[in-house]
Amino acid sequence: MAALRLASRRLVRTPSTRTISTVPAAPSRFRTGAYVTLFALSSGLFAVYYFDSRALIHRYLITPLVRNGLDAETAHKLAVRTLGTGLAPKDRVTDDDRLHAELWGMYLANPIGVAAGFDKDGEAVDGLFDLGFSWVEIGSVTPKPQPGNPRPRVFHLPEDDAVINRYGFPSQGHFSVLSRLKARLPTFPSPSQQSTASLYPSKLLAVNLGKNKESAPDSPDDFVTGVHAFAPYADVLVVNVSSPNTPGLRGLQQRDLLERLLSSVVKARDEASASAPRKPKLVLKIAPDLSERELEDVADAVAASGGIDGVIVSNTTVQRPPHLKSANKEQVGGLSGPPLLPLSLAAIRTLRTHLPASVPLIGCGGISSGADALAFARAGAAHVQLYTAFGYEGVGTCRRIKDELAAELAKEGTTWSEVVKRSVADLSLKKGSKASKQRKDGGVQELIKQAEELKGLLDRFGEKMNATHIVQ
Repeated sequence: MAALRLASRRLVRTPSTRTISTVPAAPSRFRTGAYVTLFALSSGLFAVYYFDSRALIHRYLITPLVRNGLDAETAHKLAVRTLGTGLAPKDRVTDDDRLHAELWGMYLANPIGVAAGFDKDGEAVDGLFDLGFSWVEIGSVTPKPQPGNPRPRVFHLPEDDAVINRYGFPSQGHFSVLSRLKARLPTFPSPSQQSTASLYPSKLLAVNLGKNKESAPDSPDDFVTGVHAFAPYADVLVVNVSSPNTPGLRGLQQRDLLERLLSSVVKARDEASASAPRKPKLVLKIAPDLSERELEDVADAVAASGGIDGVIVSNTTVQRPPHLKSANKEQVGGLSGPPLLPLSLAAIRTLRTHLPASVPLIGCGGISSGADALAFARAGAAHVQLYTAFGYEGVGTCRRIKDELAAELAKEGTTWSEVVKRSVADLSLKKGSKASKQRKDGGVQELIKQAEELKGLLDRFGEKMNATHIVQ
């Protein structure tokens, strides 16, 4: 009996002992709650990051951290790689009807594009389209791979919201970029995907063509090769003769060389598209540092080519406005950002007066707000492109500028298309106008002058031949 009583006491005490051993359960529940809260917050932040490109987290937290924590070129590469993963944010807002634009008879949802230089090798095409851009321009792409200039070659000017770069066309070359563009093509494309090389019915994919550094400066061969290579995979081919970082490249903007180049690429485009379902547009990209006379020469060369479909104004500038504040302002290279805006606007206004309305202009250079974009439309641009503002503010930049532009247009009771139509009609060179007649007469006078010079040379040559004959 004593043994049974002892056993019963042990049985009674056992639950009490086990209860004491499990007392630490409260801290465990606290940790679990903390983990759940942290996971919920992390998931919420990721949802904000992924689903809303307009979130302030991008403009005021992520982008500044990357820009200040990494050197300029590494930050640039990280941005491109992130957009290329498919995990980057997306613009899920429908564009306001006031933003509808038109290029070459094609309807575009908005007039905002991303300029060449951001995605040099076509690594983030769809990621950029997902951010709401209606025009994505990759490149510059050179025929052969080349490393570009030595690092460091990109410099932030934070006090001026500007950048100076002297990249020098670093490129993986035609083969790599072509492989990437081919890989994104669907096996069985829908009718809407077949309508454009971008695969989006209201968006354009452009390829910016450059020259290799060791190529002959005055030769059009690299551009001709690029046209043949990319014509089946682009809606627009851009002939870039305006980078300040490739020796001799800007010399191709001289009238005689430019006429030869443009006639060569037009012929190449027509050959490459002879049996293709699409014929890419050919666009020339020029510098903002040209004089009015040089811009007239560009207009004449475009007209003489018989096939250049538009002009992008402009690339970066070698000028240094006196109001620059940053310590990097003396770096060698092309300056972009707000300090470039007045130069690009002046160039586009001037060129618009020397080209007919049938040749659209694309504004590029210093655009960082809806008001800036609207200023380009009033100067005669049918479309605009961003780069530096996008780099400074991040993935929500396109959406923010579109919203600001829509608000500006609503305030004035108009649309983007109406503004463009008015400015192009008012500013463009008109057939039979005084300016057109002067340029035509000037061209005739130039031909007469050249003929007279040739006649003089022939006369002098004849006199020398007669003198030689008499001596003999």
